[in-house]
Amino acid sequence: MGLNKYYDRVYSGVLGKILGVYLGRPVEGWTYENIQKTFGEVYYYKNHITGAPLIVPDDDISGTFVFYRALADNGWDPNLSAEQIGEAWLNYIVEEKTILWWGGLSRSTEHTAFLRLKNGIKAPESGSIALNGRSMAEQIGSQIFIDTWALINPNNPDRAADMARKAASVSHDGIAIDAAVYLAAIEAMAFEEKNLDTLLDRGLAYISHPLLISLIADIREQCAKAKDWKEVRQWIADHHGYERYPGNCPMVTNHLVVLASLLLGGDDFQESIMIATSMGWDTDCNAGNVGCVNGIRLGLECYDQGTDLRKAVGDRMYVVSSDGGSCISDAVLETRKLLIDASELCGDDYQSPKTRYAFEFSGSTQGVIPYDYETEEQKLTGVEHARENYGLDGCALVYQGLGKGTHATACIDTFIDLNPKGKEGTSYFDVICSPTLYSGQDVTVTVQGIYEQNPDMILFIQHFNEVDGLEVKYSERFPLERGENTLTWTIPDLGGHSIYRLGLRLLSDRRADGAVIIRTIDWANAPRKYHLRKSMEMTPSLTPWTTSTAWLKTFVSSAQHFHPDYTTTFSICHNEDNGVVTTGTHDWDNYSIQSKITFSQQNAAGLVLRAKGHRQYYGAVFTEGKARIYRQTDGLRRVVAEVDYPYEIDSTYELTFASEGSTLSLYVDGALVLQGEDSTYARGGAGFVVDGGATLADEMTIERIGG
Repeated sequence: MGLNKYYDRVYSGVLGKILGVYLGRPVEGWTYENIQKTFGEVYYYKNHITGAPLIVPDDDISGTFVFYRALADNGWDPNLSAEQIGEAWLNYIVEEKTILWWGGLSRSTEHTAFLRLKNGIKAPESGSIALNGRSMAEQIGSQIFIDTWALINPNNPDRAADMARKAASVSHDGIAIDAAVYLAAIEAMAFEEKNLDTLLDRGLAYISHPLLISLIADIREQCAKAKDWKEVRQWIADHHGYERYPGNCPMVTNHLVVLASLLLGGDDFQESIMIATSMGWDTDCNAGNVGCVNGIRLGLECYDQGTDLRKAVGDRMYVVSSDGGSCISDAVLETRKLLIDASELCGDDYQSPKTRYAFEFSGSTQGVIPYDYETEEQKLTGVEHARENYGLDGCALVYQGLGKGTHATACIDTFIDLNPKGKEGTSYFDVICSPTLYSGQDVTVTVQGIYEQNPDMILFIQHFNEVDGLEVKYSERFPLERGENTLTWTIPDLGGHSIYRLGLRLLSDRRADGAVIIRTIDWANAPRKYHLRKSMEMTPSLTPWTTSTAWLKTFVSSAQHFHPDYTTTFSICHNEDNGVVTTGTHDWDNYSIQSKITFSQQNAAGLVLRAKGHRQYYGAVFTEGKARIYRQTDGLRRVVAEVDYPYEIDSTYELTFASEGSTLSLYVDGALVLQGEDSTYARGGAGFVVDGGATLADEMTIERIGG
C-alpha cells in the first residue's frame, strides 16, 4: 500500500500523543475552577510550577505503547484475539508497580481487569459489564490506550477498529468500547483524510451504541453554535458531568471533551490540546488522545505553527513495563516499532535503522539534551535536527565561544535519576526500569565534521557509585576531521553500578563557533562482560535491614520480595510460581548469565535469559530432582531439555545459562549438564526466577558470546 508515505505521520502521531500527555499531566486531578484561577488557558507545560519534571511516567503513555506489543508477540496475526491481548497485559504488567492505577478491585477498572486475568478469566470476559458492573466497565481507560492500534493500521480503519474493539474489551465494555473504536477508526482514516467533519461522519460506520451516536451529534451541534470553548465546556458540565455517570472517571464526559477539543481547535494543534487540558476532568488522557489525532491528521508541520512544544520534550518518554530495558525510550524508537508492525500487517518492506540513534525523522533529537552539570563553562547553544540547516539527518550540537577552559556538552539519559528534585519526584507512577547502557558495552558514535578545523570530542558516562552519588568517567580525546568520524569506546567496569547518562563533550584549544553533527549512536548487543559483585562491595554501608540500593534498582522484579542480601548479593522470594527478576535490553542475543545460587525450600529456582517481559523467556532451573531448561510463553511452560540432577537443599551451586543461536546450555560448577534447542526467542534480558520459595544469588556476570 506504499507504507513509506505514512512514516512521518506515524512519528507525528506518537509526538502528538506524548506532547498532549505532558501538557495535561501537571494539572491532572485539578478542578476546572482551580485550573482557570491558576493558569487560565494552558498553552504550555506547567510542570515547573506544580513541581514535577516534564518527562514523567504516565499510564497513558505506558499502556498505549505496551499493550499493542501483543501483535508482534503473536506473529503479527491480523486476527489477533482479545484473549491474546489480555495475555500481553499479564506479561508486561508488574502487579502493583507498572502501567496501571492500582486503585483496588471494583475501584480501578484496569486493576479489576488485571485481577480477573490473573485469576484465569480470559478477555473479553475480564472487562465485561456482566462480571464487573457498568461503573467499572464504562470508564475512560479503553480510550486512553487505543492510539497505537490506529498507528499500526494507517488508512485501514476496518482493521484498526477491529483490533481496537478487542483491545478495549480486555478491561471495558458498553459505550467505553464503542468510544475507543470510534477514536481508533478516525485516527486510521486521518492518515489520508484531513477534514474533521468527514472523519466524524465516516467514523460512525464503526459503532452501534445508540447513546454514543446521539452524544456525537449533540457535541457537534454545540460546537457549531458556541462562541468559545468555555461555553461548550459548560454544556458538558451541565448535561454530562462526572456526577451523571457511575464510576470515578466515566468515558462519556471525557470522550465529549476529546471531540469538542478537536472541533474547536480546528487545524491548530496547540489550540486543540490547550482546550483539552484547560477544560479539566482527565486532562492528560484527553490531551494525549487529541494530540495523537491531530498529529496524524495535520502532520509534522503542525508543530511549527504555534509555540515550540517539541524542544523541551526532545522526543523523550518512559514506557514502563516488565520489559525494563525498553523503558527509557523516545518517539523515534517507538515509531520504528510501530512501523515494523504496520509493515508486517500490510506486506510492506520497512527497513528500520540499524543503530539506536539515527535521527531519521524531521526535527527529531531522540533525547539528546544539554548537559546540566558544569554549566558555568557550558558553550553549547543548541541541540537541533540537522536537516534544515545542514542538509543531513542527524543531531547538530551548536556551540558559540568554545575555547580553552570551556566545553560544549550534551547528554542522553540511559537510566533514571535516583535522586530526583522537585515536590513530586517523578509522578505517582513510578519509573520501574533497567538501564539501556551497561559496563562492557561498546559505544560507537559517528560524527560529521563540517569544517577544516573542528573541535575534539570526548565521550563520557555519569554513573552512580557506592554511596549512590554520581561520578564521571571519560574516554580518550578524539580529534574530529572534516567529513565522517567514527568514535568507539568500551564502557569501563563499574562493579555493577548503573550508568545514568552518556555524554558527548566538545573541546577546543582555540576559539570555535559552529556545530558538529551526530549522525548515529549505538551500543547494540550484550556487554562483553558485566559483573555485579557482592552487595557489601557495592554498598559498604549496607546493613542486614537495607531493602533497596541504587544498583538493585537496575532490575525489574515481579517477585514479591527482592532485596540486597547482606552476605551475598541479593535474595529473591515469591509465594507463587514465576517470580521473575530481570535486567538488560531487548537486543541482547548471544550471551551467558552466571551466578552462585543457594537453593532453599522452593519448588524451582534458577536463571533467566532472552526475556521479553516476565512471561516470555527461557529459564534454567533446579526442580524436582532435575536440571531443566524451559520456555515460558504466557501461562505455559514447555520443557526444552531436562536431566536428573541430585542437587541438595541449602547448598550453593554456580549456574551458567548460555544462549547461542537456537542452542541453550546449562553449566553447573563449570561443567555442561544440559543442552537443548529452541528458536522462539532470539534476544532479551537476563535474570532470575523462583517458584514458591526463596533463593540467594551471590554475584552475577553477563558475558557476550561471539563478536
